[in-house]
Amino acid sequence: MTARNKAIVARRSLRILLATGLLLLTIAGQEIYPPGLSAAEHRVHLERAAVFLRAGDYRQALEACQAEVRDAPSARSYVYLTYAYHALDGYLQHLASTDQWVRVEHLYLNLSTGRVEDLLDPPDVLARIAKELIQQAVQRQADITAAMAARLDEPLVNQLWQEQAAWRQARPGEWWSAAPPQWQWVRP
Repeated sequence: MTARNKAIVARRSLRILLATGLLLLTIAGQEIYPPGLSAAEHRVHLERAAVFLRAGDYRQALEACQAEVRDAPSARSYVYLTYAYHALDGYLQHLASTDQWVRVEHLYLNLSTGRVEDLLDPPDVLARIAKELIQQAVQRQADITAAMAARLDEPLVNQLWQEQAAWRQARPGEWWSAAPPQWQWVRP
């Protein structure tokens, strides 16, 4: 094993150890925030995720929700990440059902790129294949994060799923572009 690989393994091990410690403290019922950060500062991730959802930038919305899980792990943050996966899946299904395959390809490019080099050598993919690939991966990740959330606080998770079900029912043609307002991703 090269020195570079050893360093990568060491960093990953440290991240896993830290995440496990934070998770155990969260399970014990304590609010966890890194030293010097307040709960309000953690809302920034969700505020950013809300803007990205409205813009249809699902890659960055997912990254913002992942940052929320990383910085403040809790059942609620895992549910929010799961919702972002569901929103991506809902948007993708909407595009496919309305025969908007060019937008599916744009979504694929948004999820797979984001580097300057991609302007010179953009990846090409058939939109229908991209839809299937994205949807399978998103559904799998949503199942994983939903299970993690339920392990932390099942009654809270059930309440949050009821809220998002009502949200979806109230906005069937666009629910994926925002989170339920009672989740307060955007400051009132």
